[in-house]
Amino acid sequence: MSAALPTSGREWHLVARPQGWPEASDFALREAPVNEPGQGRVLVRNLYFSVDPYMRGRMNDVKSYTPPFELDRPMDGGAVGEVIASNADGIAVGDHVLHGKGWREYAEVPAEHAVKVDASIAPLSAYLGVLGMTGLTAYAGLFEVASFKEGDAVFVSGAAGAVGSQVGQMAKLKGASRVIGSAGSDEKVKLLTEEYGFDAAFNYKNGPVKDQLAEAAPDGVDVYFDNVGGEHLEAAISSFNVHGRATICGMIAQYNSTEPTPAPRNLALVIGKRLRLQGMLVGDHSALQPQFVDEVAGWLSSGALKYRETKVEGIEKGFDAFLGLLRGENTGKMIVSLDADR
Repeated sequence: MSAALPTSGREWHLVARPQGWPEASDFALREAPVNEPGQGRVLVRNLYFSVDPYMRGRMNDVKSYTPPFELDRPMDGGAVGEVIASNADGIAVGDHVLHGKGWREYAEVPAEHAVKVDASIAPLSAYLGVLGMTGLTAYAGLFEVASFKEGDAVFVSGAAGAVGSQVGQMAKLKGASRVIGSAGSDEKVKLLTEEYGFDAAFNYKNGPVKDQLAEAAPDGVDVYFDNVGGEHLEAAISSFNVHGRATICGMIAQYNSTEPTPAPRNLALVIGKRLRLQGMLVGDHSALQPQFVDEVAGWLSSGALKYRETKVEGIEKGFDAFLGLLRGENTGKMIVSLDADR
């Protein structure tokens, strides 16, 4: 056990279900007591926590693949931090661990839900992104769900985001014939082609996605990694070659919609082109984890795979970071850093 533990820490609670875009009044940053860890548990001082698009769905009181956030309770999500007290074998004070109780300064977690991570392999924040759930989503979605093969032409929406930027680079590393990305600013488009090695990219705000994609992929696409939905999915269906495959990872374009969103108007093309549109949840692909970490750590150490993070400093900025993510203000993984609070 450790002496002189903090007596309290701050945590973000959901206090109302957002209607459309989340508002500050839907959330509250509250003080909560910090206790010694129970048997088989550890107390973690969080250094970084993740905000992710899927969290918007958990703010609604609907049945889904993961339970909704409870009102007046701390929200959760990926976090990495330092163990400051341990009542469990195998995890010592000073170890760094990855766990699922983010959105708070201190977390008491069962040891079996805390994964030790090595700060000498990569920065700790990378375990929330490129070496964490984000990276595994890209890896599994491209190689397992979309059945990518060498020579495929790949289109990625939300391509400057944490997942999309990894998908495009991984496709290039594995021999894609062409990689095209869409993003929401000219600056991000430049990043895709100049830093991440995409063959072509466009700003979806500059004109119809269908027209811009047709110009960027004159020979069509074989794989579409969908982070956006809506107009992007419709454009991909139009550009697909026969036997095209889409991984439907996210539909951020409609997360805050209060009205039903129209389905792609060209869904009939799925038949003649024999397309495969498959949804994915990263939790279904945990068996790939060892292979993923091994291969991606190699790409990182060689410099073959690049990544960006957008860090927002201070737990009090948690809501701002989440809203910024939904607005596309991040480049790469959006992370809240608690280090500056110390």
